Amino acid sequence: MAQITPPTPALEEPLGPVETGGLRGFVAKFTVLKGAQRELWLTFAIKLLIICAYSITNKTLILWLSSDLGFSDQAAGALVGWVWAPAMTVFTLLAGSLTDALGLRRTFFLGVTICLMARAVMVFTTVKWLALAGGLFPLVIGEALGTPVLIAAARRYSTTRQRSISFSMIYMVMNVGYLIAGTIFDYVRHSLGEYGYLNLLGLHITTYRTLFLASLGFEVLLFPTIYFLRRGAEATDEGIRFNAEPVRHATGALWNRIWLTVRDSAIDTVALFKRLLGQSGFYRLLAFLLLIGFLKLIFLQMDYVFPKFGIRELGNGAPIGHLSNINYILIIILVPVIGALTQEYSAYRMVVVGGAICAASVFVMALPTMWFQRPAQGFIGQWIGHGYLGVQGSIHPYYLMIAIYISIFSIGEAFYSPRVYEYAAAIAPKGQEASYGALSYIPFLIGKLLVGTGGWLLAAFCPAQGPRNSGRMWLIFALAASIAPIGLVALRRYIRVPEAGREQTS
Repeated sequence: MAQITPPTPALEEPLGPVETGGLRGFVAKFTVLKGAQRELWLTFAIKLLIICAYSITNKTLILWLSSDLGFSDQAAGALVGWVWAPAMTVFTLLAGSLTDALGLRRTFFLGVTICLMARAVMVFTTVKWLALAGGLFPLVIGEALGTPVLIAAARRYSTTRQRSISFSMIYMVMNVGYLIAGTIFDYVRHSLGEYGYLNLLGLHITTYRTLFLASLGFEVLLFPTIYFLRRGAEATDEGIRFNAEPVRHATGALWNRIWLTVRDSAIDTVALFKRLLGQSGFYRLLAFLLLIGFLKLIFLQMDYVFPKFGIRELGNGAPIGHLSNINYILIIILVPVIGALTQEYSAYRMVVVGGAICAASVFVMALPTMWFQRPAQGFIGQWIGHGYLGVQGSIHPYYLMIAIYISIFSIGEAFYSPRVYEYAAAIAPKGQEASYGALSYIPFLIGKLLVGTGGWLLAAFCPAQGPRNSGRMWLIFALAASIAPIGLVALRRYIRVPEAGREQTS
C-alpha cells in the first residue's frame, strides 16, 4: 500500500497567490524547487552523467566509424541514420513500457549495466564486427533504457508547481553535460592529435577510442548515484509517497524473468499504439512530433555532420567541441530564464516561436564566406578566434559564421526544445508517463533518418579531397529545418492537442 509521509514544512504552509510581477515574481518561479525531494536532485545528477557519456560517444561516433573502422562518409552516415536511429527508437518505445513494469530504479540499473559493457567493447576492440555487434548495437539498448526513465522521473519526483521549471532545469543540466563533453572532446583530440593514440598498459588506443574510454568513466559514476534513489518514491502536492515498485514475473530464472518482462513490454507497447490509433488526438500528436523531427535534424547534424565539416574546412584539431559549447553555454543561461518567463504560455506556442528562430539561424551558414572575411579579422572575430577558441594565425570566416549561427540557434532552442518533452508529459494519462515520454523521442527518429543523408551531402559538397561547396549543403539543411515552423503554423488548427492545465488559446 502507498504510504504518505508528513509533508515538508514548505508544503504545510498555505501556498497563496504566486507573485507574478517584478523581480520578486521572477525569483519566485525558481524558488518552487525549494523543498524538492532528493530524488529530483538525483535525477538532475543522473541526467548530467548520462549526457556526458552519451555526448562524448555521439561526437566521436561518425569519426570513429570512418577513421578506425574504415567506413566511407555515405556508409557511416547511413549506419548512424538508418540503422542506429530506428533501433534506438524501437528500444526507446519498448523501454517506456518496461519502465512502467520494472520501476524507475531497476530500469536505470539495467540500462547503465548494458552501456558499461558496450562501451568497454568499443574501447578495447579494433575488430569491426565485434565493435558493432558487441559495442555499438548493444549500446543502443542501454541508452534507450535511460531515455523515457528520465522524463518519467522528472514528472514523478516533482510537484505540480515544480513540474514546468523541473523540465527546464533538466534540459539545462543536459546542456551542462554537453558542455563538459565538448571540452573533453577537444582536449583529447588536442592532446593526442586527431589521429594519435594513448599508450594504456601497452595497448595503443586511438584518439577516438580514448574518447570512448572517457565516456566509460562517466558510466561507472552512475552506479552510486542511482543507488541513492529511494524505492517507489513519488512527490505529490501533499508530500512524499512511497509505493512498492512493480515487479512482473517475480519468480523463476533471472534471464527467463527478463525475457518475459521484455515480451510483456513489447505487448504493452503494441497495445498502447492500438489504443492511440483509435483516437484522433494521436494522429495530431504524431503530426506534431513528425514536424519537430525537421528541427531535430539541425540538432543532430552537430554530432553527425558538423565534426567532419569542421575538420575538413578548418583543419585537423579544429576546436569543434568549443564551437558546439557556444550552444551549451547559452542554453544553460537561457533555458531556466525563458522557462520561468514563459510558464503561462502553452508548449505548442513556444515550440512554434523557437522553431522559427532555429530554422532562420541555419541560413547564416549558407551565406558566402567572403561576406564575413573582414568581420572575421575585426574585434569580434579576433576575440572569438584567438580569445575563446585559441586559434593561431588568421581567423577563417567560418569561425565567425558558426558562432553567429549557433548563438541564434541557441535562442530558438531555449524556447522550443524543453517544451516538446513537457508537451508529451502534459497530455499523458496518469500511470503512463514513461510510455508517453518515449513518444516524445519520435522526432529524434525523424531527425536521424534525415541526417542519414548527411554522408551523401558531405561527399557531394564537403569531401575530404577535392573542391567544396559547403554553403549549398547548409542551404539544404536550412530549407529542411524551415518545414517545422511553417507546418506547425499552417496545420495548427488540425494538429494541436489540448494541454493539461492550460487553455487551448494560450
